[in-house]
Amino acid sequence: MKLSVIVPTLNEERSLPRALASIPRGAEVIVADGRSVDRTREVAGQFHARVVVGEPGRGAQSNRGAEHASGEVLLFLHADCVLDRGADEAIADALSDPRVVGGSFRLRIRPTTIGLTLVAFGSNLRARFLKLPYGDQALFVRRKVFEELGGYREIPIMEDVDLVRRLKKRGRLRHLDAAVTTTPRHWESLGPLCTTLLNWMAMVGFTLGAPPYQLASVYHRLRRRPRATTNQDSIVASHD
Repeated sequence: MKLSVIVPTLNEERSLPRALASIPRGAEVIVADGRSVDRTREVAGQFHARVVVGEPGRGAQSNRGAEHASGEVLLFLHADCVLDRGADEAIADALSDPRVVGGSFRLRIRPTTIGLTLVAFGSNLRARFLKLPYGDQALFVRRKVFEELGGYREIPIMEDVDLVRRLKKRGRLRHLDAAVTTTPRHWESLGPLCTTLLNWMAMVGFTLGAPPYQLASVYHRLRRRPRATTNQDSIVASHD
């Protein structure tokens, strides 16, 4: 199995080294950058990653990375996420079942608090029993299925949820015991409870057909995150 790991980035020079260092040896690494103004692309080059550059937006960036990938399996890794050792073996084991089209990793948040521990617990229950992982749980998918589905919809919010829902119609999703570790930065502005409630409100709105651009505008206003922030979340909504 040839694995291609695609990392969408926007001003991620601080987080990116740990993410890239965690990628399994032998995997193809593609950093899909959204025109960063810091040293993100330089850091990617130090890890011998292939860098593709274009307009920001996690869905669009992920699609650009996939277009340049040569692996038969695609893994989409957020720039502040770190994979457990043996991630490639865990994926290969899951995909040995031809009915499985993709899946996700067990979420872990470090450093953590009681609130964030509950967030991770809930996220893993959702992914395991509802088969609805979010992008921070490191989604992997058979390339052929990804292409047949047309990849990510290039929308400013819920692009991961949209893809997962379409994948579920094509086959089974596996939630792995292997973990992916993310930082608590997505919960810092509102705290775990309010951020989780906001994410569920966004999910309900998306499910009911709210226009994604309108939904993203409301989401960012409620998070009180300024648009000029250097985090990728200022342009692309995070669903953590």
